[in-house]
Amino acid sequence: MGAYILRRLALVIPTLIGVMMVNFLLTQFVPGGPIDQVIAQLEGEGDVFAGISGGGSETIGESDFDTGYQGARGLPPQFLESLRVEFNFARIVCEDGFTGEPDLDEDACFAEDIPVWERFWLMMKGYLQFDFGESYFRSISVVDLVIEKLPVSITLGLWSTVIAYLVSIPLGIRKAVRDGSAFDSITSGIIIVAYAIPGFLFAILLLVLFAGGRYLQWFPLRGLTSDGFEDMTMLRQIGDYLWHITLPVLASTISAFATLTLLTKNSFLDEIKKQYVMTAKAKGLPERRVLYGHVFRNAMLIVIAGFPAVFVGVFFGGSLIIETIFSLDGLGRLSFEAAVSRDYPVIFGTLYVFGLIGLAVGIISDLMYVWIDPRIDFETRQG
Repeated sequence: MGAYILRRLALVIPTLIGVMMVNFLLTQFVPGGPIDQVIAQLEGEGDVFAGISGGGSETIGESDFDTGYQGARGLPPQFLESLRVEFNFARIVCEDGFTGEPDLDEDACFAEDIPVWERFWLMMKGYLQFDFGESYFRSISVVDLVIEKLPVSITLGLWSTVIAYLVSIPLGIRKAVRDGSAFDSITSGIIIVAYAIPGFLFAILLLVLFAGGRYLQWFPLRGLTSDGFEDMTMLRQIGDYLWHITLPVLASTISAFATLTLLTKNSFLDEIKKQYVMTAKAKGLPERRVLYGHVFRNAMLIVIAGFPAVFVGVFFGGSLIIETIFSLDGLGRLSFEAAVSRDYPVIFGTLYVFGLIGLAVGIISDLMYVWIDPRIDFETRQG
């Protein structure tokens, strides 16, 4: 097992660099870079895409992909040069013999484009040291920005995953034991309908019914806590927190029940039909002992072993629509806003961290398989 883990760890860095390289290169061919965003806001266009769509006379050339902006648009050239330097698209270079501090205000200094390959190398060099830089538009480090958004993602990810497992596993076992009964048919219909309902539509329905729409006002419309949360007692803080997260967590969890419940049911059905179960029953063992003492461990292998990947997927994926509907500011909205504004440090910094965590979770999932079922031996796998 040790050799397998070492092989997997050896592949983490090359895989991560490959993922980062592909995404970095793709951004070089996407119009409307961060400098375009600044120019559009200064000129009152509001959005960079207003200046590059609709049959305008401007064209995007090769230099625009390298520097990330379309043109001067009447702004002072020195201002544009300073933006390129600030966003690390260029560096300040001074003529030979200049002894002062490099500054664009000096006649002997100018902005020199940094090649794409060098920008990628400088970015990855910093990322390998866990230096993700600062957001272009928020004046805050990427790490601090992510930490600021984590409470919302922790809430939605953790509670949604835990509730889905706590409900789906017992329900799936019950459905397997009573396969073909009225209970099985009714619950299957309910979870399939729940799976078919889009999360955002269910979220709106919850707001209308229970959050001050046309009917009841049992829950708040927005946020994780109420005003004056810091002044509450601990018991009231817990109650206030649970009061706020009820609706968004329900909206995030609704579609997770179907897959997990049916996966649990089918796993148990497959195991129940095996010879060792029939042998245990023939020996007179109680059905409950057979089910939870023998079948459970084998049937839950695929369900439990996949828990790390499911949790991280929900935790870091974020739900843009759910966060928007309930006015929550989490990683989902952060990722969307960073993509729209071309905030490259946030985009690539979060991609690097989440990619690294995803690769680590893949290894942890394999270890979970071995821990649950020692018969699995990855040492026999090649590559």
